[in-house]
Amino acid sequence: MTDLTQEPAFAPVVSRAASVLATAGLSGSLLVRHLGTGHQLAIDADRPFPLASLAKLPLVAAALDAGRRGELDLAQQVTLDHRSRSRGGPGIARFTHPATLALEDLARISIEHSDSSAADALFRFVPPQSVTAWLRAAGIRGVVIRHPIEDLYVSLAAQARSSDAAAVHSLVISADQLGHPSPLPQLDVELANSGTAHGLADLIQQLWDGSIGDDVAAAVRHMMAGNLLRHRLSPDFASDAASWSSKTGSFLHLRHEAGVVEHVDGETLIVVALTRSRIPATIQPAAEHAMGQAARLLHDELLAWCADQ
Repeated sequence: MTDLTQEPAFAPVVSRAASVLATAGLSGSLLVRHLGTGHQLAIDADRPFPLASLAKLPLVAAALDAGRRGELDLAQQVTLDHRSRSRGGPGIARFTHPATLALEDLARISIEHSDSSAADALFRFVPPQSVTAWLRAAGIRGVVIRHPIEDLYVSLAAQARSSDAAAVHSLVISADQLGHPSPLPQLDVELANSGTAHGLADLIQQLWDGSIGDDVAAAVRHMMAGNLLRHRLSPDFASDAASWSSKTGSFLHLRHEAGVVEHVDGETLIVVALTRSRIPATIQPAAEHAMGQAARLLHDELLAWCADQ
């Protein structure tokens, strides 16, 4: 991997990408890596962020690999009802009746639907510390899994008892801007599921280049291709001439996406965007658009440079 970010020729596009984010009220990390050459352009790629639902990506990869090694029966059936399913987000958490799914299907909807109850059920079989150990065994640094997804919603609900959710949202942003500890422990990178753009890109690279077992990697790639949340980076990368496979992560002021764009001519690039918003609003179309625009600037510059070499 060769980082070109500090090369003077790339300073203008890196500056433009950062400006696009800032104008939309965002700060964050961006990384675009060309899989064929290993060259990359990035903004603050080693800065850790709370992962939100991006934590589901290493969880699922670790679970499928445990199944491949015979340590986990992915066909095992798990029944989730109002007593056993976790809160948070759409999907199983909102079901009226008990649902029974195999572990492999829980993994699938954890990625494709970003179903937090499915992910938390999977965490009971592959605990957070086991996911982190799996990442380290694969040589992946910069990503740490510490807690199930539900902990985010439990922590938010506890804070919202004394003030409404909008007030908590503002408090979280204020703490970030002042460099103070977050009022929600699961948004403190020393306590949260956390990761860097660099670390996530390394994980995705292993899923695409075969370093992780082919059957595991192919299954995760298929799930990422089926991701239903396509409002963030997909508009800038998916077309008749390119496919986009990814996983998103969203919570309060956090907006993330990490994925791969595969062009029909064979060029393949990893794109990771991890951001925080300084605007205390849940719905921010301008921020979503800015993420895609900024990432596309780096993508196009890197792709053009690689084509000239």
